[in-house]
Amino acid sequence: MVAQGRTLNTQQGLNTKQRMFVDEYLVDLNATQAAIRAGYAAGSADGQGSRLLANVHVKAQIDMAMRKRAERTKITQDRVMAEFAKIGFASMADYLRMDENGHAFVDLSNVTRDQAAAIGEVVVEHVKDGHKTKFKLLDKRAALVDMGKHLGMFVERKEITGRDGGPIQTEDVSAHDLSVAVATLMQKTSDAERP
Repeated sequence: MVAQGRTLNTQQGLNTKQRMFVDEYLVDLNATQAAIRAGYAAGSADGQGSRLLANVHVKAQIDMAMRKRAERTKITQDRVMAEFAKIGFASMADYLRMDENGHAFVDLSNVTRDQAAAIGEVVVEHVKDGHKTKFKLLDKRAALVDMGKHLGMFVERKEITGRDGGPIQTEDVSAHDLSVAVATLMQKTSDAERP
């Protein structure tokens, strides 16, 4: 099927470059790099990637592919969050015991599978009186931050300034000039999407 000079796959409603973008986006979820790997010009890849993600048909294909991947791998957001929680809420107290003299020692004999998921390193040193065990938990703060970002607790803000840190220069634009600029941009976007 041919529409507006582009070959479309009737099953997906996407042209060849758009299908390639979907496949490449699933690799690393980086729209700019996916656009470049799909064959869009590197100079306009950032904007093109954003436009492709806003395209209803492209978004639907990405969503469908991500659902299929989650079903196939059994990796879901809930499962990832549960792993972060094991790390983020781990406590050193779960791995230590006290001897009769009140000295703490590492005891991993009763560690559960969930507790073990938070352990990053275990080192056993042989000393003349036996052995000494050291362990390190995975980065608790990083896990908590990642969970917080996922839950929308932290809003990242970027300050944008003009040249040399000064104010951004703006100018008033008439409605007519704005409509001409939008039409020009839409034409450039249409031209860029052609294979």
